[in-house]
Amino acid sequence: MNDSIVIIGAGHAAGELAVALRQGKPGCRITLIGEEVWLPYQRPPLSKTWLSQADAAEESLLLRPPATYAAADVRFLSSTRAMAIDRVRRRIDLSSGETLHYDGLALATGARVRRLVAPQAEQAEGSGNFHYLRTIDDVKRLRPQFRAGARIAIVGGGYVGLEVASAAIKHGLKVTVLEAHARVLARVTAPEVSAFYEDVHRAAGVDLRCNVALAGFDFAPGGDRVAAVRCRAHDGRDFAVEVDLVVVGIGVVPNTELAQAAGLPIDNGIVVDEFARTADSAIVAAGDCTSHPNPVADGLIRLESVPNAVEQARTAAATLCGQQRPHRAVPWFWSDQYDLKLQMVGLSRGYDRLVLRGSMAGRSFAAFYLKDGRVVAADMVNRPKDFMLAKRIVAGRMHADESALADESFDLKSLAPAPAAQV
Repeated sequence: MNDSIVIIGAGHAAGELAVALRQGKPGCRITLIGEEVWLPYQRPPLSKTWLSQADAAEESLLLRPPATYAAADVRFLSSTRAMAIDRVRRRIDLSSGETLHYDGLALATGARVRRLVAPQAEQAEGSGNFHYLRTIDDVKRLRPQFRAGARIAIVGGGYVGLEVASAAIKHGLKVTVLEAHARVLARVTAPEVSAFYEDVHRAAGVDLRCNVALAGFDFAPGGDRVAAVRCRAHDGRDFAVEVDLVVVGIGVVPNTELAQAAGLPIDNGIVVDEFARTADSAIVAAGDCTSHPNPVADGLIRLESVPNAVEQARTAAATLCGQQRPHRAVPWFWSDQYDLKLQMVGLSRGYDRLVLRGSMAGRSFAAFYLKDGRVVAADMVNRPKDFMLAKRIVAGRMHADESALADESFDLKSLAPAPAAQV
């Protein structure tokens, strides 16, 4: 009898899993379960180009056309939620009332937006001009209000917040960014790189305010629209930002409740090993929902990135096919803002030295993070060739001389291990 493989989730990891499973296990039955109506699609463009393209079709975001899944004989259950997993009987209860049996199960449940905790936040969420940004439907609700001249307050100065700010400026909106930390991109990059991006956004016309706490909201008559965001600066001064719309981007929370209810270990994500295996030999997990070992981390780490979702999905598929394909890829990320492409590799936390190469004024530079003389991470702005080398350098945990790294005439190739290294 052919195995029945069920994939819960319909994001990047799930889409990659389905295709890789079909290639590695031709005879199995594959069922893909998604809470949205859409087949797996790209999320990064939602806060970038797709947001400001009013005539862009949803189909342009799909990772693969419907015909690919049809040809691979993947059954897709849209608008369906997995309600419970019975690990003993190997079955899944669905919101539709259907029960599915599985021989192998892949959890690719992803993450959801972190909701705002502030006075009157619940009332604000119920208004017509308050938005989170995670799904196609989120953007479709936002787009009609995303018009030139509109006043937008963006809560959060991370990737999503700054990308929305960039798109809004290009679209002619009046933009205010409110960040709780002392600087933007505080979780992911050095103060020097944060300062560069703060200067870029302010030069573009963004009213960027850091060290700000939300104190509440003012509403238009009738209470169905936010009229202003009330704030408190770090010096105790209160102020209000009048708005036509609000977008909140303060991170995500992994969707682990289903796995936890099934008795699987959770540690800021579904715990898996390097082969994407959970504590149950019949269940793998991949993507934003997982906590996994990584060569650049001490202990487990959870990553929110497309490259990680894709690579870990391939590992999970291999495991379900009885193959050994360890997931050891060094994490990397990217962000597009204005004419700047930020590419990041490795994890910079715990670094003890920062080396800058190139020109911040010229908007093309590299920031190398060193720990005990080894390159542990790198941020590249408009340096795609250097980024490819940096991936190999970080993966190899290479020792580097600081003066050489800073010298533009120094050839980074001399530091990079052979291209065959898995990155």
